[in-house]
Amino acid sequence: MAEPSKVIHIRNVGHEIAEADLLQLLQPFGNVSKIVMLRAKNQALLQMQDLHNSVSALQYYSTVQPSVRGRNVYMQYSSHQELTTDQSSHGRNSDQESEPNRILLVTIHHMLYPITVEVLHQVFKAYGYVEKIVTFQKSAGFQALIQYQSIQEAVEAFGALHGRNIYDGCCQLDIQYSNLSELQVHYNNDRSRDFTNPSLPTEQRPRASQQGYPDPGGLYAFQQPGASYAQMGRAAMIAAAFGGTLPPGVTGTNERCTLIVSNLNTDKINEDKIFNLFSLYGNIVRIKILRNKPDHALVEMADGFQAELAVHYLKGAMLFAKKLEVNYSKYPNITSAPDAHDYTTSSLNRFNSNVIKNYRHCCSPTKMIHISALPQEISEDAILNHVSEHGSVVNTKLFEVNGKRQALVQFESEEEATEALVSKHATSLEGNMIRISFSQMQSI
Repeated sequence: MAEPSKVIHIRNVGHEIAEADLLQLLQPFGNVSKIVMLRAKNQALLQMQDLHNSVSALQYYSTVQPSVRGRNVYMQYSSHQELTTDQSSHGRNSDQESEPNRILLVTIHHMLYPITVEVLHQVFKAYGYVEKIVTFQKSAGFQALIQYQSIQEAVEAFGALHGRNIYDGCCQLDIQYSNLSELQVHYNNDRSRDFTNPSLPTEQRPRASQQGYPDPGGLYAFQQPGASYAQMGRAAMIAAAFGGTLPPGVTGTNERCTLIVSNLNTDKINEDKIFNLFSLYGNIVRIKILRNKPDHALVEMADGFQAELAVHYLKGAMLFAKKLEVNYSKYPNITSAPDAHDYTTSSLNRFNSNVIKNYRHCCSPTKMIHISALPQEISEDAILNHVSEHGSVVNTKLFEVNGKRQALVQFESEEEATEALVSKHATSLEGNMIRISFSQMQSI
């Protein structure tokens, strides 16, 4: 067997297999820094960023047969220890085949979600002024032409985005330079847009069906360098998170960010416990328990959509033997003050990352909590000791996902599970700060 190397040699790579398909096989183990596609030999070379990444990948695929588009592929260490940049077709210099141009041709691989002009604009505008976008369907799949104001902006976008996913596990960007000199845009709609001419007609057409797209359960939002998730655009975020259909009763149009929560148990509640519950539905800006009404609290959330989710899912929830009332406040926000707890910079805000996954996990309180970030050597007994003071535990399950220990704990009632969540989320267990959310599973 060859000496371990950062470079992995893959055989039986058919003509139907794209770079993006091979990236899907190896990216779970670490960043792929370079790719060489040897089309004439049906082979490919992929260089991992670190040696331990490639060792992990080959150890895994020695027990699991890797398959791409129905075709088995075979992996081994390459005799190369490094790929030169000139060899690589996946890097900042992968423009060897065509001259840099201000227009990019983008192919989307593994497109599990509708990709609109708005989504593409949010992704590509981080690198310069996008003048025009045209999308179309070809035999190669969904494609888009994106015209920047300058070649320099297009080169920067190419280098930063080629091979990246818009959402984790799907919607991968395969970018080339186009040989066109100017895009012609006749309509401003979800398929084409001229950002320099907003007065173009929209073209009347039937609304596209939302049916046929897989459940977006495990997806993560694509994070642009230097850009916040809010910049993804509300429409794009909601469409991606909920597959185009909001939960029944949620409008998606609310703009009020501050909530008034009443009927709190004043003996047991505090701002951090309120935070632990409401942060399931969005990022928290500030929380203030009212001094003149200590069973009332104001909760300011990052935006109106997140506030609406909290009202929708928490109204009437039981916590510490009290039925919560959650309504929109007359105050637009909570003024910074000594008695207002500020969470704007808190690393515990769940929606700083994995936004789409967090939206998909939004639900009313359930009897089942999901615990993550557990120590590797944790036992079920240790978990039970940590949470069982909050109610009767019916069942537990300890398991591993991608090498990380997680657990499900089922209580007799939603109220007990809610108490465990608000009391033990972000607490230390054997040196690890654990994270708790509700699970939508009915049983273990």
